[in-house]
Amino acid sequence: MSAAATGRPMAGLLGIFIAAMMAGMNNRVGAIALADVRGALGFGLDDASWLTTAYNAGELIAMPFAAWFAVTLSVRRLELWMLAVCTLVAAILPSIHDVGLLLVLRFVQGGAGGAMIPLLMMVALKSLPAPVRLYGLALYAMTATFAPNVSIWLAGQWTAGGAGLHWVYWQSVPLAVVAGLLVAWGLPREPGQPDRLRQANWTGMAFGVPALGLIAVALDQGVRLDWLHSPVITVALVAGLALLAVYLLTEWYHPSPFVKLQILGRRNLGLGFTIFVFLLVALMSSSLLPISYLGRIHDDRPLQMASIGMDVALPQLILGPLVALLLYQRWADARIVFASGLLLIALACFAGARLTPDWNAGQFAAVQALQAFGQPMAVVSMLFLATSVVQPPEGPYVSGVVNTLRAFGSLLGAAAVGQLVTVRGRFHADALLDHAGLVMNALAPEPEPFQLAGVVGQQAQVLSLADAYRVLGVLAILLIPLALRLTRIPAPSSISSSTHE
Repeated sequence: MSAAATGRPMAGLLGIFIAAMMAGMNNRVGAIALADVRGALGFGLDDASWLTTAYNAGELIAMPFAAWFAVTLSVRRLELWMLAVCTLVAAILPSIHDVGLLLVLRFVQGGAGGAMIPLLMMVALKSLPAPVRLYGLALYAMTATFAPNVSIWLAGQWTAGGAGLHWVYWQSVPLAVVAGLLVAWGLPREPGQPDRLRQANWTGMAFGVPALGLIAVALDQGVRLDWLHSPVITVALVAGLALLAVYLLTEWYHPSPFVKLQILGRRNLGLGFTIFVFLLVALMSSSLLPISYLGRIHDDRPLQMASIGMDVALPQLILGPLVALLLYQRWADARIVFASGLLLIALACFAGARLTPDWNAGQFAAVQALQAFGQPMAVVSMLFLATSVVQPPEGPYVSGVVNTLRAFGSLLGAAAVGQLVTVRGRFHADALLDHAGLVMNALAPEPEPFQLAGVVGQQAQVLSLADAYRVLGVLAILLIPLALRLTRIPAPSSISSSTHE
């Protein structure tokens, strides 16, 4: 076989990888730079908050259906179409100043981005042989470990650097062009399968699309609107969950579903993906909590927080493939590697819980180093254990499930951490004010009310973030025995052709 014959598929896979990374950074950079975008456009806080929600809703809606459409239309065709949509929307977004039109465009861009991320896992599972498949999954893992963390640095460059705020959106254009060229050259031209269009579960999709959109709205806006105290969140949750139940029911019984739910009956898939959802919640400790602390306590800008993300992101370029190489060793037990990664994440959380108002970005270095090692050990091992029990033709079904759960887990994690910090912040503020009331008379001179409120507010925020670190650390510890209950999978070189249950 010629070098070109083997190089072209690898180039195509690289293009899909770049596209998936671009989609992940599109979402995260936009969220981190939202305050600057809002200020530049003169939007209110409420209106601007829906820009992130619109993208998240589009992303969550697209993920369960992307792999099915890739099989029906061909991976090459769908990938190029989605890249074209992302590029076009990104190119025009900086010139749009109407909030309604911006919401529509971000929703469309989120749908296109959400369709590209599952294709990376699908191609890795379906096309790569067992001796190298895990390296493809390590690339996919980087969309959950590298992209969210490097986005902090990127947001800092666009909001504080000399490039200009329009690069918050334009950053995806050169990446999309490179990805498109690689995909167009590397992936074969495959005929579509139009017969599948007549067999699809369109009724289920009619319920699933609004269900996922409403759930995304509820999770993304719940903390800001105070959950069930808001009619919007109440309706979104009740209607979303009801429609989701109908969608899942139709998928279960349909002969040609978008997502084959029956595969979750296999222990490593059902239990592994359940752990994955909660792992994504725990991973909020590596990016959301540090930047929340630095932003709230020190009013740091994204550029000042860049080291927080880069300390985790850059090592992934080496550690991801190294973990894959480790799991290819016959003596390695992926369950132990998984559990070790969870332990490192827990240790990082407990180290972060020691934060004080004097901490700056540099003092998070040890915390982030533990995260940098723990995340690839946990995520790559989980993907290996879960996906090794499926055959290559089942790749689209697995990709649809895991990516939907991934998007849901990220939204759930942000909502859970946001609510926890809010509740614990109120608790600590009340406790500190009660204590201050008891001792204030003994102080000479008595502090000014606004000065006291500032000190109490700062201390309450620090204590609430420390509590969040502890809770996420305990969550990571609780996941360890579940990880050890997964079925052991030998190294790929010794896996038989039969499917492991």
